[in-house]
Amino acid sequence: MDSNFSNVLKFIRELYSTPAGFIPLHAPVFSGNEKAYLNECIDTTFVSSVGKFVDTFEQEMAKFTGSARAVSCVNGTNALHLALKLVGVEQETEVLTQPLTFIATANAISYCGARPVFIDVDIDTLGLSPVALKKWLEENTVLLKNGQCPINKSTGKHITACVPMHTFGHPCRIEEIVEICNTYNIPVVEDAAESLGSYYKGKHTGNFGKVGVLSFNGNKVLTTGGGGMLLFNDEQLAAKAKHLTTQAKVPHPWEFNHDAVGFNYRMPNINAALGLAQLEQLPKFLESKRNIAEAYKLFFSEFKSVDINFVVEPTNSKSNYWLNSVLLGSKGERDEFLRYSNENGVMTRPVWTLMNKLPMFSDAQCGDLKNAEHIEDGLVNLPSSVIK
Repeated sequence: MDSNFSNVLKFIRELYSTPAGFIPLHAPVFSGNEKAYLNECIDTTFVSSVGKFVDTFEQEMAKFTGSARAVSCVNGTNALHLALKLVGVEQETEVLTQPLTFIATANAISYCGARPVFIDVDIDTLGLSPVALKKWLEENTVLLKNGQCPINKSTGKHITACVPMHTFGHPCRIEEIVEICNTYNIPVVEDAAESLGSYYKGKHTGNFGKVGVLSFNGNKVLTTGGGGMLLFNDEQLAAKAKHLTTQAKVPHPWEFNHDAVGFNYRMPNINAALGLAQLEQLPKFLESKRNIAEAYKLFFSEFKSVDINFVVEPTNSKSNYWLNSVLLGSKGERDEFLRYSNENGVMTRPVWTLMNKLPMFSDAQCGDLKNAEHIEDGLVNLPSSVIK
């Protein structure tokens, strides 16, 4: 088996022109105006949440994604938490989401005092399955009148949101999901944390639900070091979000008055400066990542020694290929590949442990999760850094 996997590692080393040494999973690239903009922040002393880079970054991100307005946050998890609050998620309610996701999705639900309900994913998109969602809602809920959220028949709790996630930058069937949720009066918060630069039917992810959420962590396509963004097509909701991120402070030249329980979630100017410089290079980054994905796709289409299938962008989608992935035939093969690659200096990783298997969510209600379990057993992420 090791000899078969050695051919994969040989290809990755050739792809990244690194015949020896460590190859990371996804490293940031700073080849534009990052230092110039950071120096400007320092020289002006506007390094915190006030400064021109915050506003400019929000405006340019809204323009890039086609959103009416964007509101920056300290990180993607903060953005998810606030998004859920904005759509009405409260204590002792429930939120539908997928078990195959990063922990931030489930944690943000918990921050609201709500409980997640885990619905299966589709094999081809790796994201929430509209078929599984519809089936679960039909079997487990009571639809109320007057635009109210439905009630879970087994718990008696209101279902106040649905959070699909565009896994590794591959768009899920978001139009179908939103249509189903609209029928049940369930607002959709789109977890687009990994999908900056991804499109479904020509429309950027994060623009289908009531709120979209991006992440700019150090390993994302675009990084601000740590950071997140809320995307809106509802100007009033966006204005409320911006107000709440700044401790709900009422504008005044010197007085400190607050009209709601707010949050210290505003992105610092110094992070926004980094992000703006990265955004200027985003088209180049995305082009590089598509070229890398095409190279992987071609290589694995001709790779017959072991059952390894490269994950391609779904139908009607244009993926950013944030993290390139393969599905191996069994958990044993997956674990052997992970061991061999990491021991030989090429960083790979498995998909996250399913949320329902973690101790804090082990009692959560679940649908049939056969697809998520299959993906968990076989998926491996490959090095996906932008090539300069």
